[in-house]
Amino acid sequence: MKKRLLILVAALGLALGGGVAQAAETVKIGLMAPLTGSWASEGQGMKNIVALLAEQQNAKGGALGKPIEVITEDDGGDPRTASLAAQRLTTKGVVAVVGTYGSSVTEASQAIYDEAKIPQIANGSTAIRLTEKGFKHFFRTAPRDDEQGRMAAQTIGKLGFKKVAILHDSTSYAKGLADEANALLKKQGVDVVFFDALTPKESDYTAILTKLKGANPDVVLFTGYYPEAGQLLRQKKGMNWKTPFIGGDATNNADLVKIAGKEAAEGFYFLSPPQPQDLDTPEAKAFLTDYQKKYNELPPSIWAVLAGDGFRVAVAGIAGAKSTDGDKVADYLHTRLKNYSGLSGPISFDAKGDREGDVYRVYKVDAEGKFVLQKL
Repeated sequence: MKKRLLILVAALGLALGGGVAQAAETVKIGLMAPLTGSWASEGQGMKNIVALLAEQQNAKGGALGKPIEVITEDDGGDPRTASLAAQRLTTKGVVAVVGTYGSSVTEASQAIYDEAKIPQIANGSTAIRLTEKGFKHFFRTAPRDDEQGRMAAQTIGKLGFKKVAILHDSTSYAKGLADEANALLKKQGVDVVFFDALTPKESDYTAILTKLKGANPDVVLFTGYYPEAGQLLRQKKGMNWKTPFIGGDATNNADLVKIAGKEAAEGFYFLSPPQPQDLDTPEAKAFLTDYQKKYNELPPSIWAVLAGDGFRVAVAGIAGAKSTDGDKVADYLHTRLKNYSGLSGPISFDAKGDREGDVYRVYKVDAEGKFVLQKL
């Protein structure tokens, strides 16, 4: 009986050992995205694009000869949820993490990944301070808000506006962009007649719109996110107030038009990296064709594409370093990844982990609710 028990224990040990070995035969890449909450359409786009890229990469042999397994955690677009999601991912054997969308949400996860020596490649997080902390394992495929602030001030100047109202939502991203644009506009001699914040996720913004209208600006620069931008445009139309609005890159989402309605959204300007339909490399066009075939739509915005580029960069870093060691992958991305062919254009990182190069464009919503690239 004792002998049989020993044989059984030995067999169980072999089975468990085999299971562990089998689990180690995949390269795990984490995805942290807002799959629930007000930014859920962005999160779903991120999930879809990374899933398709992983499928295509596995068809080419995966990473280091092993299949890639994507481990997804929902951050809900909330900093507290994000820190918990990041902690969970660090316990699941991921060797790199893609995401997330929203600077304050990303900020809640940075230290967790850096301490675990896991490279994190954010896609929709543009706040300047994210790369000013000295984290060696943090990167982003999105540009920084100082570049966006410069583009906002330049665009307002080219459009000839002299009196500007600036509205933000107090998040890391929106307040940072508002401060940057405010300083640059004042240097240009533009009169900033209003500078204040709204509260996100409210249903009625008529009070703040009334204050804005009372300041009598030529244009309103809104630096918050697309759900609030859609609400503002819809309610502005209800007030019969026709002063134009310009949005920051977080207003770039097809749901903006759904929330505002086509009539209210028409004429809205926003800054953004190129829209998916404006990506012009053969590789990007081929991939977007594959995406549309699989999901019957284009990605909801460029931010999902930048998550895809984060995934591709992570795979390139693993291949280039010939290792899944976080320090080696981060070092490769900092020093040896140069002009990598991303879906959104060439990708290189500086010593801080910021993407190099000029990325921003200006768009305007037309009468059909389409986002049209402007040549100013």
